[in-house]
This record gives sequence, C-alpha cells and structure tokens, in this order.
Amino acid sequence: MRVLSLLTSALLPLAALAAKKTPAERFDAARSKQLAAGAPIQLTDVSYDALTKSPRDYSVAVLLTALDDRFSCQLCKDFQPEWNLLGKSWVKGDKNAATRTVFATLDFLEGKETFRSMQLQTAPVLLLFKPTIGEHAATGENPERYDFTPGTANAQPIHQWLARHYAGRTIPKLVRPINWFKLAVWATAALGAITFVAVAGPYILPFLQNRNLWAAISIICVLLFTSGHMFNQIRNTPYAGGDGKGGVSYIAGGFQNQFGMETQIVAAMYAVLAFATISLALKVPRMTDPRAQQVAVVLWAVVILGMYSFLLSVFRIKNGGYPFWLPPF
Repeated sequence: MRVLSLLTSALLPLAALAAKKTPAERFDAARSKQLAAGAPIQLTDVSYDALTKSPRDYSVAVLLTALDDRFSCQLCKDFQPEWNLLGKSWVKGDKNAATRTVFATLDFLEGKETFRSMQLQTAPVLLLFKPTIGEHAATGENPERYDFTPGTANAQPIHQWLARHYAGRTIPKLVRPINWFKLAVWATAALGAITFVAVAGPYILPFLQNRNLWAAISIICVLLFTSGHMFNQIRNTPYAGGDGKGGVSYIAGGFQNQFGMETQIVAAMYAVLAFATISLALKVPRMTDPRAQQVAVVLWAVVILGMYSFLLSVFRIKNGGYPFWLPPF
C-alpha cells in the first residue's frame, strides 16, 4: 500500500501536466464543439475560466445572459436568436478559422460565480477577449465590453462592433436565412394583384383614364393644401378657440395662427368659387336655352360675388390692417 501511495504521488505532477492544454488545443476543442452545435457553445463557470484564461492565441466572444423566466429579462430572450444567428454566420463564413474566434454563451444559472465576480447587475452583456499572444495579440488583459441599450435586439450593430475590433482583417458577413413564409406571402399577394388587374383591367382602365376624375382629384388636392392643411399637421393646431367673451372663435387672428375649423371654412369657400368659375366657363356656354343661360350667368355671378366678399371679410380678420372690402360682407 505504501508503494502504491508513493507511486501515485509521483505521477500526480505528470497527470497535471497532461491535463493542462495549450492555447491551440483549447481553441481546437472549443471550435469542434461550435461546429457540432452550429451555434455559440454553452459555458459554465469552469469552462468559461478555462476558455478565457491567458495565454490565448484566439479571440472569445461571450454573451452573458439570463434567459430564465424568473429574471424577466425580455431583452435577453429577444437577442438570443440574433446571437445564435451571428455565431452561426461567423462559423460558416470562417471555415478555415482565419479569425480564430469562438462564440459562446454563459447563462446566469450556469455562471453565477462569474456574474458575481464581475459584479454584473444587468444582462445581457457581451465580452470580447482578444488574443494575448500571437500576431494579433492585444496590449491589455481586460476584455472589450458591449453594453446593450433598451430596445436593441439586433445582430447587425453587434457585427459592426466586432468588425471594428478586427480592423485590417476580413470577417465573415452576417447572413440571415431566407424567410420562406414571408416570401410565399409576397408571391401570393403579387399573383393575386396580377390576377385582379388582368380580370378587372378592362373595367377599371376607362375609369382611370377619365379626365374629369383626374381634374376633380387635382382640384381637391389644390384646395386641401392651399387652405392650410399642412400647416395644421405640422403645428398640431386646435380645432377651434375662444373669443375671450365666452364664445367660440373659428378664425384665428394673425398669419402665424390657425384653427382646424378655419381650414375647412377656407377650403369650402375656395371650392364654391372654383365650382362657380368652372360652371361659368364650361357648363353655361353649352346651354341651348338663352333665358336659362342668362339666369345661370346671373346666379353664378351672384354666388362668386357673395363668396368672394366673404373671403375678403375672413382675410380682414386675419389681417386687421387690410383696407379693402366688398359688399355684402
């Protein structure tokens, strides 16, 4: 028994040396696991320390996260698929391991000691351990850290952040898989639209080619924008205001003020004036009855006079110093 004990004691140093792996062996083992998983490898406190310890001739990108429902980390859950996508894209694009990078994930339940030693109060946190030896060795021991902001759950900014730390080297591109469901939806919608146009085209085309339709649309757009609609949208103006006497005012004084109701009033006045002018120019000359034509001329002239007079009165409210007016207003 004593001989066996002495023999065991003598072999312990040799066993320790055999268990101690070189940086290249650690990288090869981690990369093999990553290739087999097709995604970032899962770490524990022990494997995290073994993978990130110095010396390193490789880089390690580690996501410290908390995916369990007890921690209510929605950002962790939202970003995890993006992190897996980034790791998968990197492995596929770096088939020859030119960047010598390992992607890994350390969840809080498996890495409590690591979280505690780093005094982390939030998650997720991304750490990039650069090589300490070799051609691309970094000067410091501390890892680069990326702190997530609320609402940032996309792999693209992470990929750009990593690219900045691989300056001068070609890194794999971020490749998203084809969304076949979305593609099928768009294809179905396109085929439906083409079918609808092919079937309903002979009925819709004459309607779309109608000059009166486009003339009406043009007039409506002109009235809409000349009456101050965009001003209301930009300034978020109220619909009406008080007149200072307990009543309601629909017209705001001054050129820098306007009410929503005022826009509708002005648009209605412009519409009546436009319709009266078009009628006098196009409809009245085509009338065959001279007496009816004369009545229409007088009627539309009275409408234009009254509406234009009202328009001037509104303008006098906007600009109190305006000297002109027209009966009956």
